[in-house]
Amino acid sequence: MPNIKSSINFGMVYIPITYESLLKNNDINFHMLDKKTMSRIRYKKVSEASGDREILQKDIVKGYEYEDNKFVIMENKDFEKIKTEKDRSITIEKFVDIKEIDPIYYDRPYKVYAKGAEHAFSLLAQAMENKKKVGIAKTVIGQKETLVILRSKNNELYLNTLFFSDSLKDEETSQKKASFSKQELQMAETLIDTMSGKFNPQDYKDEYQEKLKQAINKKIAGKKITKPKEVKNKKITDLMEALTESIKENKKGRKKL
Repeated sequence: MPNIKSSINFGMVYIPITYESLLKNNDINFHMLDKKTMSRIRYKKVSEASGDREILQKDIVKGYEYEDNKFVIMENKDFEKIKTEKDRSITIEKFVDIKEIDPIYYDRPYKVYAKGAEHAFSLLAQAMENKKKVGIAKTVIGQKETLVILRSKNNELYLNTLFFSDSLKDEETSQKKASFSKQELQMAETLIDTMSGKFNPQDYKDEYQEKLKQAINKKIAGKKITKPKEVKNKKITDLMEALTESIKENKKGRKKL
């Protein structure tokens, strides 16, 4: 995805920016093949009235069905015409403590770059970091209005898109609150303590993708894919015993580090 041109409006301060997605696709891609001929499967775009005749991309338009089989055509220029400067910009509406935002609302991360007014950009970043606040704003990305937060880290600005509350299903309380003893709660809290530490993103890798690469290389080399031996965990049905054994194992593991 190319850099998106925009601006940050902070009170009466105007800061031109661009921002780009921080997501990259590390997934291994597979092609759909015809089992008999090992040739790729192709998909043709056809209309209901064209039969098997393929429709070229230049002849495809976007239509909104306002009545049965009645459409109004919306062209790209129509979408652009209805965008105002406010839609294109990121106008901070308020600053909040990041802890107030439930992680369930987070969607996609972006990096923000100053494209002029670098002094104001750095000033805003430093002030937000000092106050430990994030900015709440809305902007239009593509053809969709999006709720976003701006946050500062090491005098750099980052943007995260958020889901609107009506985009998420209403939470249903289906889990009944269980009753447990004070001792069980203390043991569970102790287990959490023995498993606690600092979050380091570099500690976590996509191990399944690595195993998938190894499996593909084996098949290329004409070797069989074998199922790895797994260490079976000891099954403990008693909750207190399971908590006690877990605490012991975690304490042993920490001593080895």
